[in-house]
Amino acid sequence: MLAHSQVTAPGASPARWVLFLHGILGQGNNWRGFARRLVEQRPSWGAVLVDLRAHGRSLDVPPPDTGREAARDLLALPAAVRADVVVGHSFGGKVALHLIDERDGALSHAVVVDSNPGPRPTGRGSESTREVVELLRELSGPFTARADFIDAVRARGQSPRLADWLAMNLEATEAGFRVRVDADRVRALLEDHLATDLWHLVEHPPGKVGLSMVVAGRSTVFDGDDRARLLDACALSGGRSRPITIDDAGHWVHVDAPDALMSVVRDAVDGA
Repeated sequence: MLAHSQVTAPGASPARWVLFLHGILGQGNNWRGFARRLVEQRPSWGAVLVDLRAHGRSLDVPPPDTGREAARDLLALPAAVRADVVVGHSFGGKVALHLIDERDGALSHAVVVDSNPGPRPTGRGSESTREVVELLRELSGPFTARADFIDAVRARGQSPRLADWLAMNLEATEAGFRVRVDADRVRALLEDHLATDLWHLVEHPPGKVGLSMVVAGRSTVFDGDDRARLLDACALSGGRSRPITIDDAGHWVHVDAPDALMSVVRDAVDGA
C-alpha cells in the first residue's frame, strides 16, 4: 500500500478530503505546507498526502511503472478513494487524470497543475527532469557523507537548492549513503508520462468531475500549440474543464505563486 499522511486543522474532524499528488522525484511532503494553509482556511476539509509508486516511502510497490498503474495504486488506498478533490502537479497531474478515468469521474473536481495532457515525445519542458533522473542513475552511491552527494550533484552543474532537495532521497546504509529510489523505475514513469495522450479526458470529463487546468506562464510544459489546444478542449467540455494561467509562475507553481494557486484550490473545494 502507498505511504501517505493526513493533514487536518487543529481539533478538526474533516468530513471531506483533498488528495495531493506530487511530480517526478517528489513525495507527498512536498505539499505539506500548502495543505496546512488550505485546511486552516477550510477546517471542514482534510488533506491526504501520498508518496506515489517508486517515490518516497512507496518503494516496494511492484512494476509495471506507468501513470495508469500509479492511479490504480490509489484505488487500494481508502484515504485516497474517499477524496472529493484531487490536486496533481506535473506527473501527478497526469496521474490525477488517470484517476478520474479509473473512478469514472466519481470526484467533484481535479486541479491539474502545469501538466500537459498530451504526449511530448521530445521531452520538451521536462529536459531538466530527464537530466536529473540520469544524474541519480550515475550517482547512486555509496557516499561517505550526505555532503559528498551534494557536492557531486553541484559538481555536475546543478544548483545548491536542487542538490539539497535531491539529498532527501538518500538513506544511510552500512556501506554509506545511497540514493534510495530506483532511478530506472522513475525513468520508466517519466517516459510513460511523456508518451501518454489524455486530451480526451479534458475534452470530455467522465462522470460529474470538473477540471481546473492550471498553466504556469513561465513554464515550457505547454507551448503555443498546446495552449491553443487547451482552449479548444475546454470549449468542447461544455464548461466542465476550464483553463487557468498563472502568469508569474514557473513549473513549480505552488512554490512560485502559492497564493494564486491557493485561490484555485479553494474554489475547487468550495464548489465541491
